Parts: sequence; structure tokens; C-alpha cells
Amino acid sequence: MTDLKDYFRIGVITSPHGVHGEVNVFPTTDDVKRFSALKEVLMVGPRDERVLHVEGVKYFKNMVILKFKEFTTMNETELLRQRDLYVDRAHAVKLEEGEYFISDIIGLNVVTDEGADLGVITDVLQTGANDVYAVKMKNGREVLLPVIDECILDISLEEKKVLVHVMKGLLED
Repeated sequence: MTDLKDYFRIGVITSPHGVHGEVNVFPTTDDVKRFSALKEVLMVGPRDERVLHVEGVKYFKNMVILKFKEFTTMNETELLRQRDLYVDRAHAVKLEEGEYFISDIIGLNVVTDEGADLGVITDVLQTGANDVYAVKMKNGREVLLPVIDECILDISLEEKKVLVHVMKGLLED
């Protein structure tokens, strides 16, 4: 099986669509229209994986309908339910400067602008207004840091470190 640490899940097959081998996919990516540019995906199931070649893409409500070269009938796609679809880092959506993949942020060490080692990022919460980093501190507590310029000063993936300014009230009980 492929080591998926350098892959990004972009969707989950939910069911067959029609009789010609198309499938309904629930997208798990921020950029749903990214499916239009896909040439291939890695499909991963509980005991198997395989590269599939995208022949067609349609959008319907909150779903993506994909047609793969490898399947031509509904019977063939019936067994694909709940399979995850991945792309490798080279085929991931290109990020703007200052944007990061969540998987690259989780596990980074958090250091305050006063030099204190605060803890490690364990999760990224997407709230709508701005993301929030969940940081597990050395004492076992969790602190939530809003991803805003006043709080997140610098992110260095090379150093595996996030420099933060802890705003008043964030660490108080």
C-alpha cells in the first residue's frame, strides 16, 4: 500500500451514478472545481488501491460526478462505495503565498514571541471567519489560537515552527 503522507484526500465515492460507470463523489477539498483539471486519482479502499483515469466530470448540487476510463457499467462501480480518492502533492491545488495545507501545519511546534515553547498544533478548525489552531500545551491543556495576523506571526515549514503572539485572555482560565 502507498504511504499516503504526501497525498491529499479530495473526495469519497458515495454511490454509482447512472448505468454507464459514473460515480457520485462527495468532495473533501476546499476547491470543488479542481476536479475539472484532474487526469488521474489514487482510489484507496480497505484492502486495495489503484490509479484511475478521469474521463469526465460533472457537478450536481454538492456532489461531483466522475467517469473513470476503467469502468463502463453500474455493476462495476457498485463495489466502489466509500472508497477515498487522493492526489499526490505534485497534483494538489497550487497554494497562494501564505497558504498552507492543513496536513503540513499539524505537528508544528508553537513558540511565543517571548521565546516560550507553547506546544504542538494538533488540529486546524475551519470556522468560516478564520481558521483556528488547536495547540496541545506541555501541561496537557489545549489552547485555541485564531489564525489572524495579530496572533500568527510566522510559519516556517522548514523549521517545523510557528511563531505566535498570545493575545490577552487566550491562556487565562
